[in-house]
Amino acid sequence: MGILEKIAEIEREISRTQKNKATEYHLGLLKAKLAKYRAQLLEPSKSSGAKGEGFDVMKSGDARVALIGFPSVGKVKMTTSAELLVKELESVGIRLNCPKPNIYFKPKKGGGLSYNSTVPLTHCSEKLVQLILHEYKIFNAEVLFREDSTPDEFIDVIVGNRVYMPCLYVYNKVDQISIEEVDRLAHRANSVVISCGMKLNLDFLLEQLWEYLALICLYTKKRGERPDFSDPIIMRRGASVEHVCHRIHRTLASQFKYALVWGTSTKYSPQRVGLTHIMEHEDVIQIVKK
Repeated sequence: MGILEKIAEIEREISRTQKNKATEYHLGLLKAKLAKYRAQLLEPSKSSGAKGEGFDVMKSGDARVALIGFPSVGKVKMTTSAELLVKELESVGIRLNCPKPNIYFKPKKGGGLSYNSTVPLTHCSEKLVQLILHEYKIFNAEVLFREDSTPDEFIDVIVGNRVYMPCLYVYNKVDQISIEEVDRLAHRANSVVISCGMKLNLDFLLEQLWEYLALICLYTKKRGERPDFSDPIIMRRGASVEHVCHRIHRTLASQFKYALVWGTSTKYSPQRVGLTHIMEHEDVIQIVKK
């Protein structure tokens, strides 16, 4: 039986198994096996042969946005298609709009399993954790749950290659559906309704993209001159003065003496700050070199 057949068989077994206290260990073991087989499916083949030409998108700009969707999706299938996309991405290790599980996991060379939790657990137990670890041939490890996580989230921590990304669901052509349907879609979590043809709600879409990408605008100022509001520096939220220096020039941080900052990140304007000062949206910065 090939890997695809094994995956299909496990998925069928999970779907027909009733979820209750008596089956939680069996389901946890099945999910661990499913994740292991999916990981094997994504691994490059070890068989010798001519290697195909790779594909990559060159990094450029201040942020990258991936547009993912099925072609020719009708009005009825919009929400169904979104659910299918989530399942497809989850099968390859991409988690949308999910925080990284707050679980400490560290394999050891000996000493058995050290299991603890700082909160009451309703989804996992020490026995289930041990069964899942044994499926991955891990017999010695430290495990600390800092939140009430599920077996799937614990498996994600063990595998260690999951990607957690923000996702915005954009529903186009809302001018062709009823007001009630537009209202229902607009109230879904992480969703925006637009009409490219009629240019409806595009400004709000841009605002949401900016928010999801956690971007901020910063303006620079030379000594004795007014700030340059025509060419802002785009940074990620949480960027420090040191990050700004590296963005302007790779040697600027080593020549840094202090910076003057105007804006909401300061107690008064201008405030003299160091490299560790955290900038906020639409701050103005003047950097003084040694």
